[in-house]
Amino acid sequence: MSFFRLYPKKIILLSLAMLVLLGVGLTGYKTLAAANHFDKGHQTDLANIEIDKVYVDKSKRVLKLLSGDRIIKTYHIALGDSPVGHKRQEGDERTPTGSYILDYKNENSSYYRSIHVSYPNAADKAQAKKRGVSAGGDIMIHGQKNGLGHLAAITQQRDWTDGCIAVTNDEMDEIMSVYKAGMPIEIVE
Repeated sequence: MSFFRLYPKKIILLSLAMLVLLGVGLTGYKTLAAANHFDKGHQTDLANIEIDKVYVDKSKRVLKLLSGDRIIKTYHIALGDSPVGHKRQEGDERTPTGSYILDYKNENSSYYRSIHVSYPNAADKAQAKKRGVSAGGDIMIHGQKNGLGHLAAITQQRDWTDGCIAVTNDEMDEIMSVYKAGMPIEIVE
């Protein structure tokens, strides 16, 4: 007796599950490609443009590189597992909202490259102290978990960080190429 005759329903369900996963992966790739203008006709040459601010819209899941008031490049992002609202304490898996500074880069991160967001500021620390909790920290813009960059088309479809802002590894390379210490970042709900 063959396995296929004994378990025809399982084979059909397994086949359907594989098709769904393939569809999700392809849809994710198309979404990322559209968000980043991967087709050659729309690529932006960042080398000759002065990027002076990073803008993050948490509800739209986008990070924008700005030159003055002009949007130069937009990236799809993933946030923390509990993204709604301002970060209030360590472990809440939220991304802070407000104006901060991108104060240093880390090439030896557990994730593919990273840039530190200056959270917590004095107000964040005071609020946490008033509640008797730690404000947390180590909020970064980073790529994928080291060794897992090939899964970005899937991982970037949902929020998965502990409060950081995640992009694909290629996008992180682009962001790093225009990064300057002290660059402002505005994060809105």
